[in-house]
Amino acid sequence: MADKCHSLITERGWGFWAAELKESNQFVGFVGLHIPSDQLPFSPCVEIGWRLAYQHWGKGLATEAANGALNVAFEVLHLREIVAFTAVGNYRSRAVMERLRMQESGTFDHHQVPEGSALRKHCLYRLAYETRDA
Repeated sequence: MADKCHSLITERGWGFWAAELKESNQFVGFVGLHIPSDQLPFSPCVEIGWRLAYQHWGKGLATEAANGALNVAFEVLHLREIVAFTAVGNYRSRAVMERLRMQESGTFDHHQVPEGSALRKHCLYRLAYETRDA
């Protein structure tokens, strides 16, 4: 996965970046922007995403890093909208999306998750450039 992330950053100049603790440079996960390769009901889009090691959850790191990624999305890349999505029951990621001032925008069945799985139903969040600081 790291090789794929590196390849996409080399190709586009942006992507999912390594996340490190400022004080120690310890790798804790990734945060950034991505164009989903899957055809989703709201494609085309650019998503913001994060994955942090469990021991770093609940410390505000995802929100802090995601705000930096949003700055890149809107101020450097001049994107009009960013989306995020997760399983409906992933309340921690949904809380990050809400702290980012993203607005819930419906649900969809993620076709890569098997039917019958509790993770199949996903919720979509959106943030438009015009409403980011509203």
